[in-house]
Amino acid sequence: MSAGASPLLDKLVSEEIIRPEQREASLNWMARTGDRVEEALLETEAIEEADLLRYLAAQHKTRFVSTEKLAKAEIDRSVLDKLPRKVAERSLVFPVLYAEATGTLSVVTPDPDDIAVLDNVRAVSGVKQVQAFVGRPKAIAAAIAKTYGGDIHAFAKLDRAARQQFSTMMDVFERRLLSEESIVTSLAHEGTSRERTFSAEDMNRSAQGRAVTGSAGGVEGTAYLETLNVLISLVENSRPDLRGHSAQVARLVKKLCERLRLSDAERTSAMIAAYVHDLGKMGAYHLTALNVADYEGHRASASKQYKAPSRLVESIQLPNEVLMAVENMYERYDAQGLPRGIGGKEIPLGARILAIADTYADLTQNPKNPYRKTLRPAQACEVLATNKGKIFDPNLVDLFKLTVTGEDLKARLLADRRLALIIDPDPEETTVLELRLVERGFEVKLASTSEQALKILEAGGVEIVCSELDIKPQDGLQLLEHGRKQRWGQKLPWIIMSGRAVSADAQRAFELGASDVVAKPVSAELLVAKMKQLIEQSAAGAAGSRGVSGSLQEMSLPDIVQVLWHGRKTGSLKIQATGERGEIHFVDGAIYNAMWAKVRGADAFYAMISLNEGEFSLEPSFRAPQQVIKESPEALLLEGMRRLDEGAR
Repeated sequence: MSAGASPLLDKLVSEEIIRPEQREASLNWMARTGDRVEEALLETEAIEEADLLRYLAAQHKTRFVSTEKLAKAEIDRSVLDKLPRKVAERSLVFPVLYAEATGTLSVVTPDPDDIAVLDNVRAVSGVKQVQAFVGRPKAIAAAIAKTYGGDIHAFAKLDRAARQQFSTMMDVFERRLLSEESIVTSLAHEGTSRERTFSAEDMNRSAQGRAVTGSAGGVEGTAYLETLNVLISLVENSRPDLRGHSAQVARLVKKLCERLRLSDAERTSAMIAAYVHDLGKMGAYHLTALNVADYEGHRASASKQYKAPSRLVESIQLPNEVLMAVENMYERYDAQGLPRGIGGKEIPLGARILAIADTYADLTQNPKNPYRKTLRPAQACEVLATNKGKIFDPNLVDLFKLTVTGEDLKARLLADRRLALIIDPDPEETTVLELRLVERGFEVKLASTSEQALKILEAGGVEIVCSELDIKPQDGLQLLEHGRKQRWGQKLPWIIMSGRAVSADAQRAFELGASDVVAKPVSAELLVAKMKQLIEQSAAGAAGSRGVSGSLQEMSLPDIVQVLWHGRKTGSLKIQATGERGEIHFVDGAIYNAMWAKVRGADAFYAMISLNEGEFSLEPSFRAPQQVIKESPEALLLEGMRRLDEGAR
């Protein structure tokens, strides 16, 4: 029992926050379970969590962080690396933020006044000072388990409803979840008995928004994926270093598929492959494309086990795309892999995506990976880059790096970029060109149809178009002809691409005002050079910076503020969300003013900081007329976090 338990309970009773009988119930709970006093108060429902944390924060003269906030927190790996997991677990301290400017590490702990613990954290992390917030003990432990260890169920154990649901599920499955084989067989039998096998036809129906139906009712693709998530996570619980691994791979695969603009059915197939790719591979090695390529023992093991997942899910009748992705994930781009020794684009796209995502997840989560330590995202991406063209598809590696590190959006915020529109229904072709354009300082928008292209063009801002001839419903020439009649398209540089060697098409394109016509296949580097030359000619004599726009789902507002702050940017950050508009004015990284609806100053900033959906745009040419806000961006962000935690508006 905690030494401070009885005084805290006595104080709560004396201040009439809890009743005497609730004090006794809490003491009994502590004696029976060994829990801390905070957990006893919450488990016996003597007090609500928010009220307890608010009270404790006042006692410790600090701020509090709720369980909900900890569950949703996405902590940068560089912050986690400040404090080793063993120290975090032993001291029950969870790092949440590091302010490099002041050398301050902010942590959440149930004992924010424990000087010995905080001094130890400061010494181990090598920071100048530690700022402690108060939190629920079990929530802090769950945050450590989830963030350091990848335990996706860590917070569910704190939710009574979730615990009951989990318990019920375990009652149904516990006798059948004895091995990977029994899990998959169980799922297959349920699918057969209820006529719920998930076929390619089902996926197409699901992609069109209709349910996959059977005698037992409707099930959508998302529900199927959630079922896989739960079952595979249960399997991985027996592998401490790989808990949550397949779920993480599925999330990475989803991001890359979305960036490639693959169809719903293709994305779902790739995600299913990510969930099942390790089934039946319970040997001494965790097999990834990287270590199978580098180590003979791993290669020998993979040559025996690469079909294991396919055999286990055989009766479920999964789409062929799933099986092809799983069975070919150890092929190499240079054709030196297994089982067939195919290379380049002969390797199914799903397998190339899965190889990258699986390796990255292993490098960043599994301490037993080839480097014998978990790598930071940037380090893991460098490992992938070192092996692109040999093991991994080089274009997919480049796109993956932009996707997982957020470098694309950060670079756009910190630089003035020209906007290019690429119109091509082939996602792999557009990916190569997009990557080369980004490297050369362009912002890129993609369209696969003429309808999508028109919406982008009519919105304005596009400074060059590169269009495939064979697009629908209008072909490339019809779209060009329409564009030349519009005010926005009269002088717009426009390149036509085509794999058809028809001189009449080229002649017609030039008659309509095309800037150039190129035949496929064409070197991406050559095409980018042409585009850069054309846009420089078009923009000759033009002055002024170009703005940047994006979604708050791509990058959160606090992250945007930090990028602009550290990048010492000047301009107006415009926000549009929930039917309202707002602005934050920056001058050399400092925040001069903020406006949201009818609110002005710091309060407007705090009102916007909670937004997680909406659009933003940066206008670099804007100059703030006056400085209304005196606080530093760091102080504004910390106060915004505090208000969010306390539910302030």
